[in-house]
Amino acid sequence: MQTRRNFLKTAALGYASLQNNTLFAANTIEKTSPLVLATWNNEKACTVAWDIIQKKGKALDAVEQGLWIPEADPNDSSVGYGGNPDRDGNVTLDACIMDENGRAGSVTYLQHIMHPISVARKIMENTPHVMLSGEGALQFALSQGFVKENLLTEKAKENWLNWCKTNSFQPKVSPENHDTCGMLAIDQFGNMSGGCTTSGWAYKLPGRVGDSPVIGAGLFVDNEFGGATGTGTGELALRTLGCFLVVEQMRCGKSPQKACEIAVKRIVDKYGTENQMCYIAADKKGNVGAFSVQDKFEYFVQKDGEKKLVKSGFYK
Repeated sequence: MQTRRNFLKTAALGYASLQNNTLFAANTIEKTSPLVLATWNNEKACTVAWDIIQKKGKALDAVEQGLWIPEADPNDSSVGYGGNPDRDGNVTLDACIMDENGRAGSVTYLQHIMHPISVARKIMENTPHVMLSGEGALQFALSQGFVKENLLTEKAKENWLNWCKTNSFQPKVSPENHDTCGMLAIDQFGNMSGGCTTSGWAYKLPGRVGDSPVIGAGLFVDNEFGGATGTGTGELALRTLGCFLVVEQMRCGKSPQKACEIAVKRIVDKYGTENQMCYIAADKKGNVGAFSVQDKFEYFVQKDGEKKLVKSGFYK
């Protein structure tokens, strides 16, 4: 007769056997390699992050300070200072950050602050919230010691004025207007953090928020299995929670490469190949993967004394 004691014993044995299945394969980590991985040719950002990791700094600090580089670059038209404005001429910024403990901070539609990634970190560490937006995000940033600045450069202003002559709002993401810098890092303690920062779609509708500051869409980190971030037409990632999907596939035993391919295939099956979306991912061993809907996506990786720009595979 099946007694309660026998049932519990059988259930416990069954659970133990499950741990040997592929569902738990990613949890059998033997060695973790320090790593920095970023969308596009963000070599300078990766160098800063790598230097922090080499000095036994935390992955969280590496990601934040690495992303300061594109945020402060006036020649980067899709991130921070120098970013193209919305169609009313206002530079509005989105960013999020996630640490090894699963904590997350996010800021959307932030104006006048050079480093939204740092505001996102302050939200994560100093408030009970995950996301602040607009005027509330600005007031919080000022209360934390951030300073208001004019982020609209003369070059970005000129581009916007030229666009105003035709007022032709057409969705298009290209290497020249790639809209996001996402970064993942693994430190020497084996911990992973990630961040994502952007000024968003050039000449977007005022108030538009893409995937970049949304946990699970533009970034997701699970310190037990790995992390993912993305770039491209953010609406596609929002509709499919792409980065969460990538990490969940790694949780189920897929490689980072295969996980990215599955997330892209989900987009293609539902929405076709008209718009671009790209993912990068890393597991806890430091293995990396990347895939995109269309051609011309590149990512930068630094690990094991080697750094290189890699062209991603693509569906179309």
